[in-house]
Amino acid sequence: MDPNRIIQALKGTIDPKLRIAAENELNQSYKIINFAPSLLQIIVSDQVEFPVRQAAAIYLKNMVTQYWPDREPPPGEAVFPFNIHENDRQQIRDNIVEGIIRSPDLVRAQLTMCLRAIIKHDFPGHWTAVVDKIGYYLQSQNSGSWLGSLLCLYQLVKTYEYKKAEERDPLIAAMQIFLPRIQQQMIQLLPDNSHYSVLLQKQILKIFYALVQYALPLQLVNNQTMTQWMEIFRTIIDRNVPPETLQIDEDDRPELVWWKCKKWALHIVARLFERYGSPGNVTKEYFEFSEFFLKTYAVGIQQSITEEVIFSLMCYKDEDEELWQEDPYEYIRMKFDVFEDYASTTTAAQNLLYTAAKKRKEVLPKMMAFCYQILTEPNIDPRKKDGALHVIGSLADILLKKSVFKDQMELMLQNHVFPLFMSNLGYLRARSCWVLHSFSALEFHNELNLRNAVELAKKSLIEDKEMPVKVEAAIALQTLISNQEQAKEYVKPYIRPVMQELLHIVRETENDDLTNVIQKMICEYSQEVATIAVDMTQHLAEIFGKVLQSEEYEEVEDKTVMAMGILHTIDTILTVVEDHKEITQQLESICLQIIGLVLQKHVIEFYEEILSLAYSLTCQMISPQMWQLLGVLYEVFQQDCFEYFADMMPLLHNYVTIDTNTLLSNPKHLEIIYAMCKKVLTGDAGEDAECHAAKLLEVIVLQCKGRGIDQCIPLFVEAVLDRLTRGVKTSELRTMCLQVAIAALYYNPDLLLHTLENIRFPHNPEPITAQFINQWMNDTDCFLGLHDRKMCIIGLSILMELQNRPPAVDAVAAQIVPSILLLFLGLKQVCASRELTEHEDHAKDEKHVAEDNEEIPSDEDEANEVSQAMQENHGGGGGGGGGGGGEEEDDDDDDDDDWDEDALEETALEGFSTPLDLENGVDEYQFFTQALLTVQSRDAGWYHSLTAPLSEDQKKQLQEIYALAEHRRNAAEAKTIEQQSGYTFDNKGLITAFNFAGSTTSGN
Repeated sequence: MDPNRIIQALKGTIDPKLRIAAENELNQSYKIINFAPSLLQIIVSDQVEFPVRQAAAIYLKNMVTQYWPDREPPPGEAVFPFNIHENDRQQIRDNIVEGIIRSPDLVRAQLTMCLRAIIKHDFPGHWTAVVDKIGYYLQSQNSGSWLGSLLCLYQLVKTYEYKKAEERDPLIAAMQIFLPRIQQQMIQLLPDNSHYSVLLQKQILKIFYALVQYALPLQLVNNQTMTQWMEIFRTIIDRNVPPETLQIDEDDRPELVWWKCKKWALHIVARLFERYGSPGNVTKEYFEFSEFFLKTYAVGIQQSITEEVIFSLMCYKDEDEELWQEDPYEYIRMKFDVFEDYASTTTAAQNLLYTAAKKRKEVLPKMMAFCYQILTEPNIDPRKKDGALHVIGSLADILLKKSVFKDQMELMLQNHVFPLFMSNLGYLRARSCWVLHSFSALEFHNELNLRNAVELAKKSLIEDKEMPVKVEAAIALQTLISNQEQAKEYVKPYIRPVMQELLHIVRETENDDLTNVIQKMICEYSQEVATIAVDMTQHLAEIFGKVLQSEEYEEVEDKTVMAMGILHTIDTILTVVEDHKEITQQLESICLQIIGLVLQKHVIEFYEEILSLAYSLTCQMISPQMWQLLGVLYEVFQQDCFEYFADMMPLLHNYVTIDTNTLLSNPKHLEIIYAMCKKVLTGDAGEDAECHAAKLLEVIVLQCKGRGIDQCIPLFVEAVLDRLTRGVKTSELRTMCLQVAIAALYYNPDLLLHTLENIRFPHNPEPITAQFINQWMNDTDCFLGLHDRKMCIIGLSILMELQNRPPAVDAVAAQIVPSILLLFLGLKQVCASRELTEHEDHAKDEKHVAEDNEEIPSDEDEANEVSQAMQENHGGGGGGGGGGGGEEEDDDDDDDDDWDEDALEETALEGFSTPLDLENGVDEYQFFTQALLTVQSRDAGWYHSLTAPLSEDQKKQLQEIYALAEHRRNAAEAKTIEQQSGYTFDNKGLITAFNFAGSTTSGN
């Protein structure tokens, strides 16, 4: 193969005009024998232009990767796929190591990838000579060949890096030769700190890391060998970098080879420490080595790292001081920014220290002794004192759980933290506040110390002149109040100045952590806050307006978080004062200004929050101003449309349920809500928004039963049934649309049937009554949760009781009662599941309160309690069902296992309550049994059609439902009488009711 022809083709691939022709030339040539070795010759030739050598290297790498191994023909084909000829492969094997040694870096990178692929397929079977090749150049007196040969050795080791120990024999055999050699080489290189020498050292470290990081070969690395290597790592980590490297920008220094060399030495030490520093966590073959490693190095490494590296990172630094003095607000932002934490060496040091202290028993006492020594030394550098307190505060969680330290912490605060509140150094006062925050859960034995802690935090908040101190004081004070009942009492007389100062700091710093502090304080002092709620809300509204209208608002994400925090805080205030009607009315006008500002500026990221504010303002009553907001929201809805409909839903639900009289007094109100729902159902809002729209229509129908909205029913029903004629992906949307029509059936059966008979859709000229009923019957098992099942039972009961039944109802007679029984079974499961969840939540709460060493209750006890809860809940939470002995209950339990867990969950829309969901609402058990009794007495033939298909189990279940309905009716009557007269009834003697085919079936 003529190399010049290949060179010309490779050159052509670099020229856009010649590229296609050149690639065609190469594609026609690459299968010719001697093509691949010719590429290697071109790559190593100094006479060829460098871009051509690079192109050749890439082409060879792709060929070797794809065509090196022998491959079988695909199934059914006789022709073997192309692979590089064995003669060519041998030529490449013979020359590639030299090629790597002689090539410049950019080309060498491609060749080392070729070498890796070749070793993977050919070593040791076809190519044991690679070991001799590498060995020859490693021993060469010419140090210029060392880097290339080390790179070749690295590829050999990398090939076996993640293989199991038993698969590494060929590598171990090779490394018996190479490991002592590279160790010796390393010792020779260490005194030489030149660029090339350190480059070689770095490569040796990378080889060692790849050799040991996954599986440590004990036959190569014994205790003595490890001691020598550890001394090498220590020397590299400790040695100084050349002075000239310190002139380079700090961000660029990690790319320098001297720092990379240190990085790999630390990588190895960290990996060895992680894998073998704890004898309890290693497999048996490593136990002896691990014990040796722990005693010889681990403790010393830990102590060195914690005292020299971690501690220095946790001390106050020059850059901290510079930022504090130049821009204290930026200092605050940086210290509290969660995103800064990811890149912060201080946070990393803090996390490492915490983990080490938690996992290693010797770390905590040594670190505490080290810190106490600093705190008690009279003339110590104050920055070291800051570091010591930073360390102790970071370990607070652990210290408060260790009895040996727990009782010393109060004394530590008294002797070493309280005095620093008087320091003339702002950063020490801030650190003192932070330590109080860290130990806010401490159990104080001396009440005076707790009082002092609270007083010092409060004084720092109100009187300190340095803003970073005030911010730390605010957080310390709030955590003390939340964790110490007595602290709450101490601060109570000062709540007004404290809250005013907090609002001032929030206004100044726009710090989101402080808005959380205010929210928590509002919850802690709800009664006191009520008296200053209007001032606070006005203050917060001014801050919000300032933030929203500031020029840099668009660019600064922190300001969005801050503004959102303010809106949440105002919402918290509204919740706190919800029982104070006159205060809520005053807050309403302030909140409406905020809502107006957000809507006017179209700041859509706050729509969810302002809708939540509007919801809070409409939970008790709805003022004329809030009714005006409905029209404004409709305009916004038409512009920004569907995205926020689900967020609007709680507010719209309030408009319908809280002030139904005003809703119906002005037709415009109902028109707006219907228009929004209709637009969602006919647009492309997505099925979640459509479910919410259908739910809102159902709520209106149920809320306005008997209130004269007959003219709306056809519109509502047509809107949802029209939606069902288009593709529906989720059963939730299908059942929600059906539920609107079922609600209309409950509102007025004749009106619904008349509506169904008169609706025509373009694709079907027939009335849709039969389609609706068939779809409903097919989907009864898709009604989930409490409300939806109850609605379905009530609807089917009305359908069953109709005197002028459409033929479509007669056609499904055999399905109606079994469907209702299945729905009742579902109701029973939901109630039992919720009882069980409450029980588990209670158990979890108790577990959290308990100490770690407390005894855990036995599973058997818990199972008994759960079983009892299930039995008590039998039949939808209404007491024990009338029928059923032990055997029958076992049968029911078997049925229970068939229920999908999702079917037991509350549906997402059940939170939007209707009159049916009230405690004194319609009882579905009584409603159904009354309907069936009416049919039994009025129309024997229809009753027979409904009940004849029932199995014996279903008949038994029907009697149990009747017994439970009677029990619930008697209980409700007794409760009413009890409330009126105080006399308590005891209901006994439940009876059976239904007659199947003329015979009376016992309910027991």
